[in-house]
Amino acid sequence: MDQKTQCGVIVGRFQVDKLSEGHRNLIEHVREKHKTVIIFLGLSHCKVTRNNPLDFMSRKQMIQAEYPDINILYIKDVKRDEEWSKDLDRQLADLVPPGMDPILYGSRESFIAHYTGKHQTKELKQEVFTSGTAIRHEISAATKASPDFRKGVIWAAYNQWTKIYPTVDVAIWDEDEEHLLMARKPGEKKYRFIGGFVDSKAPYEAHARREVAEEAHVEITDPKYVCSMPVDDWRYRREQDGIVTILFEAKHMFGKPTPDDDICELRWFKTEDLTEENVVRGHWPLFQRLMEVKLQRCNDAKEE
Repeated sequence: MDQKTQCGVIVGRFQVDKLSEGHRNLIEHVREKHKTVIIFLGLSHCKVTRNNPLDFMSRKQMIQAEYPDINILYIKDVKRDEEWSKDLDRQLADLVPPGMDPILYGSRESFIAHYTGKHQTKELKQEVFTSGTAIRHEISAATKASPDFRKGVIWAAYNQWTKIYPTVDVAIWDEDEEHLLMARKPGEKKYRFIGGFVDSKAPYEAHARREVAEEAHVEITDPKYVCSMPVDDWRYRREQDGIVTILFEAKHMFGKPTPDDDICELRWFKTEDLTEENVVRGHWPLFQRLMEVKLQRCNDAKEE
């Protein structure tokens, strides 16, 4: 079959602010060989992320500004390659007339290795190598003094799911579970549990240990789950986003408590000396729940 009577299909993400030379080379190569060209843009379920910052329409408009005759559609990300391949084949069956056999084009690191559908694929040798990740990283480092830039930032803020930031806090007991090690931050008069934001995909228990090591320089026993609850953090009181913390408890094993990171003071408190007057507002409900758990533990031990 004459390739001119076939359909050339490009599948990619094009997650950049403008078409690169590599993008243009790919599109021009397929246009030279086929009268009909379709571009499928990968569509992530995650909105406005580092790997997928742009929505479908903005990428479609970017491509059609230079190639208005090209049909541009989207293909949603799915969990399994086989399912994704069937979705692509189903869309092509609806778009491509009988007798026009699609050929799917991509580079070495494109979708081709994951496609298990029925159509022919062709890997194009890249002559110009451009990293979309590197382009996005470079863009992120600069602030533009223009209304369009500010509009873009506002658009991104309104086109994300509401974020709940996970944190961990640790109630550190002494050996007899009569004292708690509490921390105070600079500029604050009240005390809090040691803790912080979860900043990687490690287990929460690992984050709890890390925060204790960074802020107090002590070793603790294995953290045990106490509860989870929203934190009334003043920074987020006017935001839709918020914080939910996971409270663990553990015992001090060894090491002299030494304040570090963003902690200026560490202090052992008898539990009866901790009140709403000296515990930060966001951590007082955590302390109350900790006391309930401890009381239940004592009651259970008496029954045994």
